[in-house]
This record gives sequence, structure tokens and C-alpha cells, in this order.
Amino acid sequence: MSLHTSEVSQKPESVLTEKVVITCALTGVAANKEQCPAIPYTPVEIALEAKRAYDAGASIVHIHAREDDGKPSHRVEVYAAIQKEVKKLCPVLINFSTGAIDVPREERIRHITELKPEIGALNMGSMNYAKYNPAKKKFVFNWVFENSFDTIRFFLDAMNAAGVHPEMECFDTGHIGNIAPFLDLGILKKPLQFSFIMGVLGGIPATARNLANQVEQIPPGSIWEVIGISHIQWTMISAALSLGGNIRVGLEDNFYLSAGVIAKSNAELVEKAARMARDAGREVASLEDTRKFLGLR
Repeated sequence: MSLHTSEVSQKPESVLTEKVVITCALTGVAANKEQCPAIPYTPVEIALEAKRAYDAGASIVHIHAREDDGKPSHRVEVYAAIQKEVKKLCPVLINFSTGAIDVPREERIRHITELKPEIGALNMGSMNYAKYNPAKKKFVFNWVFENSFDTIRFFLDAMNAAGVHPEMECFDTGHIGNIAPFLDLGILKKPLQFSFIMGVLGGIPATARNLANQVEQIPPGSIWEVIGISHIQWTMISAALSLGGNIRVGLEDNFYLSAGVIAKSNAELVEKAARMARDAGREVASLEDTRKFLGLR
């Protein structure tokens, strides 16, 4: 048998045969209905958006709580109402955020320990977190996002005690390396799940080359997704699909289906992401697939 024939007869390994998990970040904390009318505020609105996203192909929804007037909320009662309303409508996996600026860490984690969602966001490093407007020559906002090693351990210990799976949010390459002490201590357990947030000022720029470098830093067998901020989201999703990763969309990260076209719901963003996955030759992961990948009961 010739070398050419041997190569052709073997089935090639390809990331294009793998299933892709779609997460939808429903609301965030910064955007409002004036910027995008579809942004949900109330527990009922958030739950309806979760159901639409689930029906469109998302198996995980990432949630920040809001008060009914749209202001960010850290109250356990609000998170509890959101969880109740979502579970009424669909079995989608819930990932509650712990991200906040100038909020005590005890308050940032309380809804995780008391409500025990399937997944909790674990931010893996401190950083400058900003948005700059070149036209106005000034910062829209300019914060320091504190996540010291002590804070990370505090959150991780709390998640472990509550039986909540940590989703490690990494805004830069150094954040990936921050897993080392927690692996050595035995308190960070596999399967490891990474989210690479790209395009935030203060973090790693959103390019395909930077994403490939991020992926090379994580331990073999880890699960990862990309989170591209604003219009660059679709470019980063294309890169992630080609690299074998998972993807996140949602009104927290990006309003736009295409240039100048604002999504009417989170579901429209999920539908586009699912089409892109299928066009790349990949199958959208089911809820059962996602539970298996993350090692969830």
C-alpha cells in the first residue's frame, strides 16, 4: 500500500466533529433598555429570555441580577426569584455571576452558597477594567476589578462547599497561570472549565492569534469557551469554532447581529451562533451533553 493510499484510508481527527456548548449571557450589569430594548431586568423578563435562549440552542445561561428598575443587584432574594422563574420555564443550566466592583466578597458569593446554581463564575485575577471613547477623548468608565489570590480561594472554597462547578473567567493570559496554586492545593478539581473574555480594555485584545495562545496555556482535557466583547464577538466565535472550543453570546456582551442591526432578543444571538457552528461542521451540544462535559450530576 502506498503512503498516499494509507493516509487517505485513515479517518482524520478533526475538531469539526466535536459538539459545541453555547452559553448565553442574558443581561449583564452595564447595558440598559435605552441602549437595547431587549435587555431584561425583572426575574420574569430574565426567565423568558432564558427560555428563548434555551429553545434556540443554549444549554447554559449566565446571569447577573437586576433590580426592577435595571440597577445591578446583589440581593439573594432577587437571585432566588430569577432562579425560580427560570426553572419554571426550562431546564437550562444556570451560571450565576460573582463579578462586581467595590462590593464585599461575602456579598459577591452569598447567592452562590445559598442558592447553589449548577455553575458559578470564578474570576481568576485582578485587573484594570475600563471603556474608553476615542471620539470624546475620555473614559466611559475606569475601574479596578479586585480578585486577589485570597479572594479567589475564598470563592473557590465556598463553591466547593456548595457543590457548585466553577467557571474560571480569564481576562488575560496571566489569569490562566493563576490556577497553579489551587491545583497544587487540591481544591481546584477537573474537569477544568475556562472562559476567555477578550476585548475588555485592561485585558487581552480580541484576536484569533491571542485566542490560540490562550488555548495553548490550559491543561490538556480542559473545557473552554470564548467571550468576545462587542462587534468582535462574531470573529472570535469563528476562531473558537475552528479551534474546537465552545462559545458564548448574549446581550451582556454584544447587542448586534451584524453592523447596525440590534438583536430583538438573546435568542436571535443564540440562533446565529448555532448556525455558525453547524456551518463549521459542528453539532450544538444538548443539555445532557453539557452536563457530561462539565461532570455535573
